[in-house]
Amino acid sequence: MILDLLRHGETELGGGLRGSLDDALTAKGWAQMQAAVDTAGPWEGLVSSPLQRCAHFARRLGEQTGLAVQLVPGLEELHFGEWEGRSAAELMLTHEQQLGQFWSDPYAFTPPGGEAVIDFSRRVLQAIAEVHRQHVGKHLLVVTHGGVMRLLLARARGLPREQLLQVEVGHGALCRLEVLADGNLREVC
Repeated sequence: MILDLLRHGETELGGGLRGSLDDALTAKGWAQMQAAVDTAGPWEGLVSSPLQRCAHFARRLGEQTGLAVQLVPGLEELHFGEWEGRSAAELMLTHEQQLGQFWSDPYAFTPPGGEAVIDFSRRVLQAIAEVHRQHVGKHLLVVTHGGVMRLLLARARGLPREQLLQVEVGHGALCRLEVLADGNLREVC
């Protein structure tokens, strides 16, 4: 199975840790995503996080391509707890040590009230395994979040867990993974 992963574009409430906040795309965000898919595809199915910054674009693309959109809650962004909606610069003023711990090894430190990265990893990988089971051999577009893409790309690249947040994924980024028969991931360049 081939997965083209598309990160949502810029959101109305701006940068920072969006997590489970359900803010909408800006006009620029829509344009970023549209530009990414203009020369990609064709796909045999569309899968999306249910958060509107992903789902609204996926539904519009589904209308344009005639493909149904499957919403998968397991593909939602990491929940950042008390840090949701706050920028790294803001957190440096109030939680400098904790933020440093999170950046150096996100698996070893969970933001206050947030989702542990190990649980997030389990959730995302289970969602991908289920999508794989349902769509074996197909080429899908998965509209999702930066954290989900970082996790999947880090896994495909065999990176140590401490390097998870070093994987760069910009707004509107599009990348391709192959899900192998054994469930392992391989980045396709």
